[in-house]
Amino acid sequence: MSATFSSRIHRLRRLQGKLPRPGTPEGECLIISQLLLLMPDGYGTGPEPTRRRAMQRDLDELVRDGLIEVVNPGGKPQRYRQLGDELLQDQADWQYLMSHIHDVVQDLLPHKRLDRFLDRMYRALDGPLLDERKLRLVPDTLRLCPPEIHAGVLEAVLTALLKDCVLEILYENARGARGAALIHPQAMVQRGPTPYLFALKNDETEPVRTYALHRMIRARARLGEPGRKAAGFNLDQAIASGQVDFGRGKVIDLELRVRGYAVEVLRVCPITPAQRIEDEPADSPFLARVRVQVPETGALLRWLLGLGDNVEVVAPEGLRLVMREQSVKVARHYARLSEAGDY
Repeated sequence: MSATFSSRIHRLRRLQGKLPRPGTPEGECLIISQLLLLMPDGYGTGPEPTRRRAMQRDLDELVRDGLIEVVNPGGKPQRYRQLGDELLQDQADWQYLMSHIHDVVQDLLPHKRLDRFLDRMYRALDGPLLDERKLRLVPDTLRLCPPEIHAGVLEAVLTALLKDCVLEILYENARGARGAALIHPQAMVQRGPTPYLFALKNDETEPVRTYALHRMIRARARLGEPGRKAAGFNLDQAIASGQVDFGRGKVIDLELRVRGYAVEVLRVCPITPAQRIEDEPADSPFLARVRVQVPETGALLRWLLGLGDNVEVVAPEGLRLVMREQSVKVARHYARLSEAGDY
């Protein structure tokens, strides 16, 4: 692409993504006036003729680069759609990829540098700045294989989200029962390896339900049918409320005693910037005491359990009791082996 500034490349990518997919019928392809409505913040606030000329220049460049096409050459007004199906030429795929890059990188870079990094990613579209020979990101937890998603489902879901249209699905619930529905996508979130879609079902105005993509047997985006927006829906609030087990929970004053590798981990990588850590007395079976305010979530419990006997929850009392109960249950699995003299 001949554009040189990252802001313009970003705008060109957005413009390309607003256009219908390759093969869309001519009558459903878009003209400049429709595209200006879809990108109200993309071409300034000047007079409409000025904004139209700026968009026309961008469209001409995308046509020259072979990324979009005019479906009615010589017609007035001209209509446009995407051309080709390269992975990152589809805006839905690109946005999905960038969301994963954002999630990974935000833990690696200071907050103020994250946007600058993502801008550099846009400039690296024609060749990575660092490839896998020089840069790898290795998770520090067991990475589960993602569930198998039926052919065409992810593409249909991303298209419906991007185009704000109705999604027709055949869904199988956890009990194996299948049913068809017309759903109205609101947002998508990925919990570990599993993506979930927030959506309204059929004619319901509430609640916003969650649908696991791997349980969708079929999915088709109805491009001609605008989807309904759920009143007051906010993705951050939905996550905070505990849907798909991402709830923040109430904030607790967590106090831990730690030893072994957990000490070095928490000294180098604190739970929060406000964490306090101090040495334990010389006669203590632990090496350090950690105090921090943190949301009480399932993720916190799983992390604490994963530390095994390298951690003791001192407070709050409720979490301490949960840890004790879980530890007793785990010990029961191995009690029979111990009694039989197997170790």
